Amino acid sequence: MNALSAVYGRVARLRRSWYERHPHSRHVLDRPVISVGNLVVGGSGKTPVVAALARMLREMGEKPAVLSRGYARRQPADGVVVVSDRERVLEPVERSGDEPQMLARALPGVPVLVSPDRYLAGRIAERRFDCTVILLDDGFQHLTLARTIDVLLVSPSDLTERVLPSGRLREGLDAARSAHAVLVSGTVQDAGRVSEALGVSRSFTLVSRFAPLRPLQHGDAAPVAGNGTRVVAVAGIARPERFFSALRDQGWDVAREISFPDHHWFTPRDLASVQEVVSHVRADLVVTTEKDAVRVGERPRWAVLPMQVAIEPEGEFRQWLQNGLRGRP
Repeated sequence: MNALSAVYGRVARLRRSWYERHPHSRHVLDRPVISVGNLVVGGSGKTPVVAALARMLREMGEKPAVLSRGYARRQPADGVVVVSDRERVLEPVERSGDEPQMLARALPGVPVLVSPDRYLAGRIAERRFDCTVILLDDGFQHLTLARTIDVLLVSPSDLTERVLPSGRLREGLDAARSAHAVLVSGTVQDAGRVSEALGVSRSFTLVSRFAPLRPLQHGDAAPVAGNGTRVVAVAGIARPERFFSALRDQGWDVAREISFPDHHWFTPRDLASVQEVVSHVRADLVVTTEKDAVRVGERPRWAVLPMQVAIEPEGEFRQWLQNGLRGRP
């Protein structure tokens, strides 16, 4: 497996190097492009960061649009799918994918577009919605599209990972030097250590917070904050451990943890199985993640645990972002 990882890493390195040596081979949009990406496969919190950046850009007077590949859609479509305009969500989750659907619901006023061809999606965002800046979700490896700012999400544990298939890295750690800044989950000291190890001069701290539960069906009474209530936790995400821990930290009595693969589409049999567990352990509530919630749909006695992120120091990051949009990242 180490030999395969070496080959995979070399191919990824050569691909990135080729695009860096041939910048004119990249498609260029008229508006600035901010790419949000990572080095590892699986969950790293990109979607909440994209949402946070979109809100920040709107506060700065910009008109952002979000472009996503729409990974693991149940009903993939050719061309560009406009998931939401500035007024409403236009497409169901089956056609959008779970993460674009999350963003569309969380960001009223921000168009969300899905397509494997993100240059084409960007052109539509520019012409139809007159956006002033493009947010590229999961864009670090999407080298065919030029970007103004490359933001890379990194965890301290990424430093010990190996390249696929023996590890979780999409490309070697040296690729991080292509980023303009790293957002590091952890402490300020972690951010400094990680940025130094990766050779990236600018780093910020990524702070994640879980908000109180909210009901998954309109009309349900809002769940009381963690008070020992017995719950079953259900997650179909890449790394569910943090979600399970967050529920316990809020005071919920997690009677059972149920994990599904990332981007899993829940079947009636899956949901019936969950309900059987609820009855067996005599739980009062089922709790799931925001990403799973858009695939589950409205269900009584289910709740979602929302996650929010902050980038610190916020004022310094805002100024850096503004400078980058003016061509000085």
